[in-house]
Amino acid sequence: MYIRRSLRRSRTGVTLLSLAALLVSGCSAAESTSSAGSTAVAALVALPRATPSALAPYYGQKLSWRGCGVPGFECATLKVPLDYAEPGAGDVRLAVARKKATGPGKRLGSLLVNPGGPGGSAVGYLQQYAGIGYPAGVRARYDMVAVDPRGVARSEPVECLDGRAMDTYTQTDATPDDQQETGELVDAYKEFAEGCGAHSARLLRHVSTVEAARDMDILRAVLGDGKLTYVGASYGTFLGATYAGLFPNRVGRLVLDGAMDPSLPARRLNLDQTAGFETAFQSFAKDCVTRSDCPLGGKGTAPAKVGENLKAFFRKLDAHPIPTGDPDGRKLGEALATTGVIAAMYDESTWEQLREALTWAIKDKDGAGLLALSDSYYERDADGRYANLMAANAAVNCLDLPAAFSTPDQVEKALPSFEKASPVFGEGLAWASLNCAYWPVRPTGEPHRIEAKGAAPIVVVGTTRDPATPYRWARSLAHQLTSARLLTYEGDGHTAYGRGSACIDSAIDTYLLHGTPPRDGKRCK
Repeated sequence: MYIRRSLRRSRTGVTLLSLAALLVSGCSAAESTSSAGSTAVAALVALPRATPSALAPYYGQKLSWRGCGVPGFECATLKVPLDYAEPGAGDVRLAVARKKATGPGKRLGSLLVNPGGPGGSAVGYLQQYAGIGYPAGVRARYDMVAVDPRGVARSEPVECLDGRAMDTYTQTDATPDDQQETGELVDAYKEFAEGCGAHSARLLRHVSTVEAARDMDILRAVLGDGKLTYVGASYGTFLGATYAGLFPNRVGRLVLDGAMDPSLPARRLNLDQTAGFETAFQSFAKDCVTRSDCPLGGKGTAPAKVGENLKAFFRKLDAHPIPTGDPDGRKLGEALATTGVIAAMYDESTWEQLREALTWAIKDKDGAGLLALSDSYYERDADGRYANLMAANAAVNCLDLPAAFSTPDQVEKALPSFEKASPVFGEGLAWASLNCAYWPVRPTGEPHRIEAKGAAPIVVVGTTRDPATPYRWARSLAHQLTSARLLTYEGDGHTAYGRGSACIDSAIDTYLLHGTPPRDGKRCK
């Protein structure tokens, strides 16, 4: 899930799960899979070390760098095969950007970054944050590089609905009260899926994480690096771990921050993430009631009561949406309000903004603040245009693995477990898991472990109260990867690197600059 924060933290890797219907990163079905390195699923098989002759032209291409319109950055276009099984079937053109190493000190090669999603623009992340906000020592020694994955942003983006249709889609009631509302929600999912199939038919079968990881290996070679150095956040950890599983001998220094667990099926992933948002909300609630401006309870109010008050507010909005002052006439209903609240769970620095937005909505009947949070999450601009984040997210997720639910009846049966995981958000997040059931192309993957046997040390980072990628996922991925070093941040928010912990930042910087990973199990506060 995305929310636009400050420039420094904009697009810092978030796993996307939308109340308007998009699915958490990862997928499949079965709630009982363990998250502790399950042996019930197969391990990802490494590709042969030798580059197939049919791919030689891609690996041998030369990039033509040009100005980006952003001072200090260069851009180029990378060609990759649409279908790796049939390299002659056509190309996909990927947008690449870099900021060359500034010095002093010997250049260490390229550092590829990815902010997550799936669907987040890595090029935008590089230009807005990583290329100017990463530690000076790292930027001095590395060319900072990003590529928008296939189907994302500048790389032949998947397209589904226009802005007006997306407005309708994001306002669809995601907690249906009766059969009519359930039918309306299903129709919204179908319309979205059909739009993607109509507008992006060529690409829709070829935006998997495995294909994106293979694209990264072509980029590595074209940049002249013998091994990949990479920092991935949230879904970017799944992408990076997939690379390691496919090309373990080409792993350089990999940081996987806010880790995902590739061994879990979608229903379990969604359930775990639902519990993660509840954990984050409990932290927010405990903090909120200590503040004089908390609109959900006063000093001494129990977090559970804060949740009940918020849920009651959502129910009121479901029946009677409130004005927002939006020039397109949108009102704040339950769907947009819930998205706005969840968006603010990603970073504790946004809690003050959330308290203010809730105060406006609850006391003043003004939904502008929560609408702004929701719009930032959906990447909707003031002119009513949406970036392709939501479309790309669904396209990747629904292709990577089977859907969590196939029918509304399956969601109904699972509601108690989701509502137990989060009394406030559980119902909406359960229904949000249904959208891939109507996807126009069949999935190409299954849950799997990633071992990456023979890879150099890989640093896996987990935050104990991360709402979007629960800490247990980091522990599981670290257990799967044979060379992993687990680095733990005891705190709130999504991801850990660059969030103010000198302990975390020092450990990662030392690894990137000197190749010395932290000891396995190191913990920071």
